[in-house]
Amino acid sequence: MRKRIGFLSFGHYRDVPGSRVPTAGDSLRMHVDLAVAAEEAGLDGAWVRVHHFDQSLSTPYPLLAAMGARTSTLELGTGVIDLRYEQPLAMAEIASAADLITGGRLQLGISRGSPERAVDGQQRFGLPLPEGANWSGHARDRAAHVRRALRGEPQATSALAHEQGKGPDLPVEPHSPGLADRLWWGAGNHTSGLWAAEHGYHLLSSTLLTQDDGRPFHVQQADQVRDYLSGYAAAGHAVPPRTAVTRSAFPFFNDDDRRYFGLADEQRDGQGRIEGGAVRGGPTYAGEPEHVARRLLADDAVQAADTVLFALPSQLGYDYNAHLLQSLGDLARELGWHER
Repeated sequence: MRKRIGFLSFGHYRDVPGSRVPTAGDSLRMHVDLAVAAEEAGLDGAWVRVHHFDQSLSTPYPLLAAMGARTSTLELGTGVIDLRYEQPLAMAEIASAADLITGGRLQLGISRGSPERAVDGQQRFGLPLPEGANWSGHARDRAAHVRRALRGEPQATSALAHEQGKGPDLPVEPHSPGLADRLWWGAGNHTSGLWAAEHGYHLLSSTLLTQDDGRPFHVQQADQVRDYLSGYAAAGHAVPPRTAVTRSAFPFFNDDDRRYFGLADEQRDGQGRIEGGAVRGGPTYAGEPEHVARRLLADDAVQAADTVLFALPSQLGYDYNAHLLQSLGDLARELGWHER
C-alpha cells in the first residue's frame, strides 16, 4: 500500500559550544536545504512545527515559501500553527502568498495548539482571549474565519459598496485557489478528531494523545484515524480526506546511526501529564532496518493513516539529517510504500 512520507521538525537551535545549529538563521537555512534533500531522497513532504518565544521554528510562512522555491514536488506542511497566535485575515494573506510561490503545495496544519513557554504570549501578540470565551472554541472560530477568507469570501467593504448600503465585497488578496481544501486539524484526542471529520478538515493526529484509556498508543491512535474516516464519510464532504501520524524511527545504516541511537529503541509508550491531564505518546523505533520495518508494520496507526511523518533530530545538523532522510526513503521503498 502506497503511503506518503515526510519529515517533521521542531528546528531547535542553541548557541552553545559544539552546536551544529547555533542560530535561528542556521536552522532556517538548513531546513531549506533539508527540503531539497528530502525531495532528492524520494520523500513526499517537509513539515515544520511552530512554537513561539522559544529557540525553534516560529514563523512558518517565509520558510515554507523558501522551501517551495527550491523544490518542485514536495508537500510543505505545518504541524501545527497555533491559532491562538494568528489573526485570520493576516494569516490568509501570508499563507496564500506562500502557497502561490510553491505552486499550490502547502498543507496547513492548524489547531488550538499545545502549551507554549509564554503564559501571556497571545496577549503580547495583540490577540487576547475575549471575555467569556475559551481557547478551544475560539481557535475553532478562527479556523472557520481563516477558511472563509481562503475560499475568497468577501471580508471588507469598499467605499462604493458602503455608499450603496451593501455589505462586504472585497476578498483577501492574494487568493490561492484550493488552499482552503488543504487545511488539517491537529487532533490530540478522539473528540477533536471527530470534530475535524464533521467540519471537513484533514486529520493530523498529535504525537501525544489525551483521553488515554490505557491501551497502547498506536491502538488508540488507529481508532482515532478509523473513526475520523467514518465520520468524514458520513458528513458527505466533497474533498477526499487525508490522515497523518508522526513517528520517531531510526534505521541503522552506518556507525553514526548506532552511535546516536543505539540505545533509543523503546518497547513502552511514554506517559506524562500536560496542563493537568494524562497524555500518552508512542515509543521510538531504532535498530537494523529489518527491525524498524517490523515495528512500523506492527503499528496499527501507521497502517491506518495514508501519511507518515518522521521526526527529525534537527540539532544533529544537515549532514546527519540528510543521511537519515535517504535512509527513511530507502526504508519506505522496502516496505512497499514507495516504488523502487
